[in-house]
Amino acid sequence: MADLVVLLLAMFPNKICKAHVAKCRVQDPHHPVHTYHHSGDFIIGGIVTHGGYYSSQTAFTEDPPPASPEELLVVPKAYQHILALVFAIKEINENPHILPNHTLGFHIYDSNDNAKKTYHTTMLLLSTLEKFVPNYICDIQNNLTAVIGGLDSEISLHVATILHIHKIPQLTYGPAPVVNDKTSGLFFYQMAPQERHQFAGILSLLLHFRWTWIGVVVVDNDNGERFVQTVLPMFTKSGICFAFLERFPKYSYASESYDMLQQGAKIHDSIMGSKANAVVVYGESYSMVLFRWLPFLSGQEQMTLNMNGKVWITTAQIEFTSFAFQRNWNSEMFHGSISFTIHFNDPEGFNLYVKSRNPSITDGDSFIKHFWEQAFGCKFPDSMAGKVEENVCTGEEKVESLPADFFEKSMTSHSYSIYNAVYAVAHALHEMSSVKHEQRAMVHQMRQRNQNHKFWKLHQFLRSVSFNNTAEDEISFNPDGEVLFGLDVINYVILSNQSFQRVRVGRMDPQGSPGQAFTIDDDVIIWPSLFNQAQPLSVCTESCKPGSYKKVMEGEPFCCYDCIPCPEGKMSNKEDMGDCNKCLAENYPSKRQDTCIPKDISFLTYEEPLGISLAFLALSFGLITALVLGIILKNRNTPIVKANNRNLTYTLLISLLLCFLCALLFIGQPKTVTCLLRQTAFGIIFSVAVSCVLAKTITVVLAFMATKPGSRMKKYMGKRLTNSIVLSCSLIQAGICAVWLATSPPFPDVDMHSLTEEIILECNEGSVIMFYSALGYMGFLAAVSFTVAFLARKLPDSFNEAKFITFSMLVFCSVWLSFVPSYLSTKGKYMVAVEIFCILASSAGLLGCIFSPICYIVVLRPDLNNREMLTRRA
Repeated sequence: MADLVVLLLAMFPNKICKAHVAKCRVQDPHHPVHTYHHSGDFIIGGIVTHGGYYSSQTAFTEDPPPASPEELLVVPKAYQHILALVFAIKEINENPHILPNHTLGFHIYDSNDNAKKTYHTTMLLLSTLEKFVPNYICDIQNNLTAVIGGLDSEISLHVATILHIHKIPQLTYGPAPVVNDKTSGLFFYQMAPQERHQFAGILSLLLHFRWTWIGVVVVDNDNGERFVQTVLPMFTKSGICFAFLERFPKYSYASESYDMLQQGAKIHDSIMGSKANAVVVYGESYSMVLFRWLPFLSGQEQMTLNMNGKVWITTAQIEFTSFAFQRNWNSEMFHGSISFTIHFNDPEGFNLYVKSRNPSITDGDSFIKHFWEQAFGCKFPDSMAGKVEENVCTGEEKVESLPADFFEKSMTSHSYSIYNAVYAVAHALHEMSSVKHEQRAMVHQMRQRNQNHKFWKLHQFLRSVSFNNTAEDEISFNPDGEVLFGLDVINYVILSNQSFQRVRVGRMDPQGSPGQAFTIDDDVIIWPSLFNQAQPLSVCTESCKPGSYKKVMEGEPFCCYDCIPCPEGKMSNKEDMGDCNKCLAENYPSKRQDTCIPKDISFLTYEEPLGISLAFLALSFGLITALVLGIILKNRNTPIVKANNRNLTYTLLISLLLCFLCALLFIGQPKTVTCLLRQTAFGIIFSVAVSCVLAKTITVVLAFMATKPGSRMKKYMGKRLTNSIVLSCSLIQAGICAVWLATSPPFPDVDMHSLTEEIILECNEGSVIMFYSALGYMGFLAAVSFTVAFLARKLPDSFNEAKFITFSMLVFCSVWLSFVPSYLSTKGKYMVAVEIFCILASSAGLLGCIFSPICYIVVLRPDLNNREMLTRRA
């Protein structure tokens, strides 16, 4: 478990002395302090957690760890952190532009991931190197300048509590420790971006793939609790729900391994029992070795296979690593995982440097043999203590043959942070030594025993340091001591040999604009094999399709809902809408209620069959009326024409002709003129026609009464009576229409609501009362005409016109009585068509019933067209 803490010691000229680091060993038979050292003008020391855990053979696995209960477990991959430090020192010493005429040295201790050992090694480096005497320094050559570390925040906090007293800078390459009231005031230079950036990146990732139903697994410590208390509410506000939240304990000693396995089985059951396919993991650097146990915690083969159907989303702290005894374990469950990592590059030459490492040339490196034994599963003869072992380390094993979860030849993100941290301190020291007056003071002060207190001034140079490293990445800090660096989104691809490849698929740039901070390339992502390279879904409920809306299930999280079809007249055009919306007035919902469709413009036109048919009927009846008028005019002097009051006949025929033609005003797009004329012209013309019919009826009755002996009705007979009836009745209707036009005239209007799919262009009647008043008046005239004609239908004439008028009025009244309900029950152009039909039908009824008998006699039976036949009593 590599937790590297690099400690920089004060600089001194070449000619003064050498560092006596080889003599500085504090040994413990149970907890050996492993070291790696190199002398130089400027000494860099460090603390690493290279091992620190004791194994136990009570682990439930088919391949139990080979270590004995007394043997220290080592994570081989952590050795690269040490090599990154050494490689950076090597490059700096070979670079004439950084700290010229000086060399850098280093010293690294093993903390064993133990608070006691961490405090011990930190105090050791604050003391004289030859003896452990806290707060007492008798060596003027080696003074602690800065600290780089650690990987886990808890180690960094242990170190900081001591370094803070001496105002020694600490550069952490893991997450910043949780600072509370007791630890406030501690300052860290963070080589990793603040965790809030990767939390924002994880949220952006979830929202990008629409994963709203996720599982969360966190480490059971202060950092994990902070994640639960601060980050999960942020996810909830953005619409993310949690299928489960599990806390897994820190890896501990064998006495607690059974409890840990029970906790692991519980986590396994939660993951497998959930529909959530995305699992966010927040843990420590070693967390991955614990998750590799999960497939072994269930006896059900199918559930084990289903572990391959989860997308693991890990934070930058977690490394893809393994214990030595996990060498042959299947890693398929992590195929397609996505991790947010600190941006990293592979400095030129590092790969060759790693391949050149060999335990036969240790150079004071007591870590390499432990790494070699764990990585290659062998033992060096000097560590076998007389035991016969088949697998003996030869030193000829090749580092490049190791799987990536054991050791990577390319620099990892954490190693890259260490590499940059060493360079940052070196550049700060370089700037500090370049200030002439400071340099003169330093030369003098280095010869003094109280030299150490001057190095607190390194802070101001670290805050302002800015440089491009050998990988062409710019390194600098903001005022809060946070490195201005981004995060890479990494997709893990597990190979057939259980090694893996890292594929960069995205980027989280804290310096980017809000809309551009997070970027990801969906096309290059490799998903877990169970999904056949289709993007996984991780939702509680399948998305509600357009045309429906989601309704949260009672007692369930808001991500679990039912999909309810939109009510009539509403639509939803997106998935998972909380409610359906109404379309604009000029649109209407589609049949699937998933979009708004523009409404058609609707009015009765001459281009459509209905309009053509009605226009044809109107013209045809008009032509027939004109023909009848012509026949009457031609035979105007015949008895039958004379007997039926020729002037009334002419007036009636002309009004009927105009009635047929006025129906054409109702066809076509409504205009202001047509709207003003159509109802008023129809009302007045029809009133004239009905008035003529009424006058004809009264004339028939009076003519019969005048034939009686002694009757005075003869004096009422004549044109004056008929003209007065027609004129007075027509003037009343004209007066009604005049008032209508003066007060609330009809006008062109648009009706967007009566029909769902159409916008109706219509003539608004203005005043409905006046419209029905004009219509009612015509009905009144028709009713009077019908009544009079009905009473006179049995008058004893051979040609009794009252009978035909009765039939005509019966047709007229029937048509207009049916008009009212039909008119009110139809919408749009069909309402207009109903009125036109009533106009044509009632006019045709009058024309047919009154004039067909006359035309029949005039044209076909002229022999009946004589006075004798007409005056003969029936």
